[in-house]
Amino acid sequence: MDHKALALEMRGLREQVTGITDTAVAAATIDPEGLAALAAAGLGLARRTADATARGTLRRTVTYGSHGCAAFFAVGDTALMVVLGDEGMDVDHLNRATQSALRRIDLILTDKAPEGV
Repeated sequence: MDHKALALEMRGLREQVTGITDTAVAAATIDPEGLAALAAAGLGLARRTADATARGTLRRTVTYGSHGCAAFFAVGDTALMVVLGDEGMDVDHLNRATQSALRRIDLILTDKAPEGV
């Protein structure tokens, strides 16, 4: 995996969307504790719900709290991206900005990205 390319994608997303406070990408099978485990569990439930209700392939889920939100995006079939934002983060803008980034991140994680991408 090209860690530099992944870092560039994550930084680019933070630069595009005002209000992002943190980002992370995790394989669904790593870090059995903490945020990665919670995000993986939430993503699993959301995928099952989308499937059970015939809503198609899950793209994202967003949790809103009194101090901002946490958005969880499926990256292919084996990873997820977590984006934390403050109260002012524009989630619609985030959703638009992540579409091409998610495809590139999936390619990076599966080592199918062209060199330097």
